[in-house]
Amino acid sequence: MNVIQWQINDTSLVFSAGEDAPVALLGAPGEFARDVTGQEFETRHTEPQYLVEILAVGHGRAFTSTRLTQSAIGNRLRYTGHTLAPTAHGELLVIEQKDEKSGLVVEVMLESFGSANTVRASTKVSNTSQTTVHLTAVTSLALGNLGNFLSLEDPALWEGRSEWCAESRWEKKRLRDLVPDMDTIFHKHLGRGTYHVTSTSTWSTGYSLPLAVLEDEATGRAFGWQVEHNGPWHWEINSRFFDNDYFTLSLSGPNDLEHGWEYALEPQASFTSVSASFTWSDQGKTGVFQNFTSYRRNDRPFESADAKLPLIFNDYMNALMGDPTTEKLVPLIDAAAESGVEVFCIDCGWYDDGGYWWPSVGAWQPSKKRFGEAGLEGVLAYIREKGMAPGLWIEAEVVGVLSDVAKTLPDSAFMTRHGVRIEEHNRYFLDMRSPDARKHLDDVFKRLVEDYGVRYFKWDYNVTPGTGPADASTSAGYGLLEHSRALQEWISALRTRYPDVILEACSSGAQRMDHSTVRQYDLQSTSDQQNFLLYPTIAAAAPAMLIPERAGNWAYPQGDDSAETVAFNLVTGLSGRLYLSGHLNELPQHCMELVSEATAVYRQVITATSQSLPIWPTDLPHWEAPFVSLGAKRDDEIYVFAWSRDDHDNAVALALSDFAGQEIDVETVFPKQLPAWETQWNKATGELTVTPGGTEVSARILRITVK
Repeated sequence: MNVIQWQINDTSLVFSAGEDAPVALLGAPGEFARDVTGQEFETRHTEPQYLVEILAVGHGRAFTSTRLTQSAIGNRLRYTGHTLAPTAHGELLVIEQKDEKSGLVVEVMLESFGSANTVRASTKVSNTSQTTVHLTAVTSLALGNLGNFLSLEDPALWEGRSEWCAESRWEKKRLRDLVPDMDTIFHKHLGRGTYHVTSTSTWSTGYSLPLAVLEDEATGRAFGWQVEHNGPWHWEINSRFFDNDYFTLSLSGPNDLEHGWEYALEPQASFTSVSASFTWSDQGKTGVFQNFTSYRRNDRPFESADAKLPLIFNDYMNALMGDPTTEKLVPLIDAAAESGVEVFCIDCGWYDDGGYWWPSVGAWQPSKKRFGEAGLEGVLAYIREKGMAPGLWIEAEVVGVLSDVAKTLPDSAFMTRHGVRIEEHNRYFLDMRSPDARKHLDDVFKRLVEDYGVRYFKWDYNVTPGTGPADASTSAGYGLLEHSRALQEWISALRTRYPDVILEACSSGAQRMDHSTVRQYDLQSTSDQQNFLLYPTIAAAAPAMLIPERAGNWAYPQGDDSAETVAFNLVTGLSGRLYLSGHLNELPQHCMELVSEATAVYRQVITATSQSLPIWPTDLPHWEAPFVSLGAKRDDEIYVFAWSRDDHDNAVALALSDFAGQEIDVETVFPKQLPAWETQWNKATGELTVTPGGTEVSARILRITVK
């Protein structure tokens, strides 16, 4: 059997390239690698997992199940060639195969990214026949032989759950409890069950996270993946229990079974799947998350207006809550300016005259009642006079049922099914495939940017349209995919048109925190959580999904808060991108001094964070964990953000194994004006024991350096 050998840093990925079977990942040299000549397949009772799975009407599965595996087309593909070319960050390997029966030519595109052991994959399907092929599923990638990356005897599966105000909750599961061994060899064929995680509609991270990790805790080896789509996605693990091929992995965007997705692939036409990426590490799940961090920093489609990482204030959270007026804003603007804020964003309600901002969105014209004679323009001018860039909240993709735009735009500008507009919670959805919808938004942003001088947008998205628009498409699922891609293309054009404008991604907090979305924005709101005690778990887990400096973590101190409570709030903000809110103008002097201390240290902390990789000294936090921590490591320095969420003096050990065997210095970076936590260093084990003092919750930022 011929093979394709692709070198990525210290790892060589080996793929089959024979005439009698489809291409499959065979090996990756390492502790668990096998012979990669392909001879081991000769004595197996089933086919191995091939690199591509495609389902189509009339071309189902070769073995019945509801798995996204063993497809008839996937089994019939045969290698026809491959190419390798350099890219800006690594190399692009394209492997071509063809199914003679259906006439489909399939190209799997694999791109490497720098020093991170990370590969991005997608699949392009072209129809060379004279007959339309109705696709119902196309994988971004399918992999077997995962035993080349880690031992599969008893791996742990780490996956993330999400919810409005309860984002990024990671869970550890035993994979063999989820995918049992039903004695494949004895039955001489595979099982039919699967363990899968599926996201529906346009809240891509509203319920589950598209990223997961398999970890062999005994050896420290781990393998992770993420699906990169701003709409529906699906990943599944299937059992085989043959040698290193115990489990297989299929990654995909929308499909027919889960999402009502079908596409009529006409003769000479092509379709490309959504992207997915995978990585491997011998440093456990932390190494996987660090690889993804490096990959995300490399995968930047534009030069960012946010390069200086300015300090931002937003008037919403635990402050004006959607009711901005000149009288309420001016004191906040003054307080924010005094605190060193560089961007002041007016949140929702600035356009509303009816007293209920939710169903009136869409025209994005300033209120005539809220801002006096000078109008919104006067407030924006005042923000600029105070030395800050002005920002506005916008929910551009929807139109409220009470908005005049709902009457003036044609039905074709909206998502429809059976000629009826899709409506959810008093909102219609713009269909970004529509020229009328795109022109409407072009005009909106031209006015707000060029006429009003807005330099920052908080881009929100609070509703979701279900399966999607079925009209003018072969299926509702494909209509939603077309819309999702059209939205991304339009945002890219907007960024090109206005390169000096900063965009913040927000979707009811972080309901759309997939990589495909976040890579197009400058920062991501990590939650709408208003309870400061619940936020640390969200903030500490955020760097698993996005680079730390893009994690917009709210800090919203209140006038009746104690000094420790204010500091607790501010540590949460500083653990990512400090995103200030709250009634700063109402804070007593001792609290305002803490805010000033935090904003003064912000530049030091965010500079270190933006050059670091994440670690979790007390592991990924449980939602109700009494102690939560996050680390930012670069060279011989670690910033540790730590929260004690109860009032006990219990000592907690922080695992800093990278510094084991060395002497260290421990400095309290923030807050310096409150009592320091007691610390004790165990050089042999690499554990720093911290003891929070006092009788209430507290939080600290520690800087640990090697002497």
